[in-house]
Amino acid sequence: MIKIDQIRNLLGKEASLLDFSSPKIGRDMIHVPSKNVVDTVFANSDRNNRVLGNLSWLYNSGHLAGTGYVSILPVDQGVEHSAAASFAKNPMYFDAENIVKLAMAAGCNGVASTLGVLGIVSRKYAHKIPFVVKLNHNELLTSPNTFDQILFASVDQAYDMGAAGVGATIYFGSPESDRQIVEISKIFAYAHKKGLFTILWCYLRNGDFKKDKDYHASADLTGQANHLGVTIEADIIKQKLPENNGGYLALNKGGNKFGKYDERIYTELSSDNPIDLARYQLMNNYAGRIPLINSGGASGENDMAAAVRTAVINKRAGGSGLILGRKAFQKPFKDGVEIIEAVQSVYLNEDVTVV
Repeated sequence: MIKIDQIRNLLGKEASLLDFSSPKIGRDMIHVPSKNVVDTVFANSDRNNRVLGNLSWLYNSGHLAGTGYVSILPVDQGVEHSAAASFAKNPMYFDAENIVKLAMAAGCNGVASTLGVLGIVSRKYAHKIPFVVKLNHNELLTSPNTFDQILFASVDQAYDMGAAGVGATIYFGSPESDRQIVEISKIFAYAHKKGLFTILWCYLRNGDFKKDKDYHASADLTGQANHLGVTIEADIIKQKLPENNGGYLALNKGGNKFGKYDERIYTELSSDNPIDLARYQLMNNYAGRIPLINSGGASGENDMAAAVRTAVINKRAGGSGLILGRKAFQKPFKDGVEIIEAVQSVYLNEDVTVV
C-alpha cells in the first residue's frame, strides 16, 4: 500500500488536489460514504432484505471491507472492445479464471464480467467473492459496426450461478436510449425482487455531444445521466470521471435547442476544479445517497499515476470508489495487483479526506 507522500509524488503538478478546500457544494450537503451505508441509506429504501444482504457482502469484502468504499474489477471488454484488442497485450486473460484470480489477489470487493466468464467458474468462486454479471453489451462484429447495448444474459442466469448483483449499460442520448431505459428499468426491478443489487454504467453516446470539444464526459451531461440512472433504482452508478463542463451550453449555441439547464450549475454549483466537477456528478445521485464509482479508463503510459489521480478526485468529491479494469488486466499479473492496491490505498488513507 502506498503512503501519502507517494500519492503526492504520483499526482505531480496536480498534488494540489489533496489541498483543495473550497468546493462549491459543501460536504454538509452530501451523504459521505461510511461503513454503515447499507444501514443508513439502503435499509430505509424499498430494497428487500436479500438485496441488503448482498450489498453488505460487497461492502464487507476485500481490502476495503468495512470502509464504505468499493474497488471492483470489471472485465467485459472481450465483448465490448473485442477479445483480440483487449487481451492480446496479456493473453492469460483469455482464460476466464484468471480474471477472477486477479480480483481476489488484489483484494477487490467484487468482480464484474460477462455471463460466460463468471458462469464458467461460478461453482469454484461465486461463494468467495461477490459476482456482478453484466447483462448487456455492445458487440463489434456486425458490419458496419453498430453501437447499441443488447441483452446477452438474464437476471435468472445471474441468480442461478450465485451472483450478488447485476450490471447493465445505458447509452443515454443515443437513438436507442428510450428502449434501453425501459428495458433496464424492468430488469433492475426484477433483480431487486430476486435479491440482487444493481450497478448501472451511465454512459453518454451521441455524435451531437462532440462540438468544440468532446462533451461525453461533461459534468453537466453526465450528471443528468446519473440522475436518470438513480431514477430507475440503480444501487450504484458507474460514470466516467468528468473531463470538462458546459455540454448544455455548447449544444444550445447557434439557435439550437437542447434539453433544459440553469446557468447556476456552472457558477454556484461547480467550477473548473476536477473535484467540483465530480461533486456535481455526485449531487445528481440524490446527493450521494446512491454511491458514485468512477471508471478507470483505458490503459496508457502511466497507469499508476492516472488511477491514483482518479481515486483522489473521486474520494475527495464524496464518491465511493473505482471500477478499474484495463489499467490492471492489460498489465502483467503482479503489476495489475499493484495498481489496484494503489487505488485502494487512496481510500484507506485518512490523509485523503472528503472535502
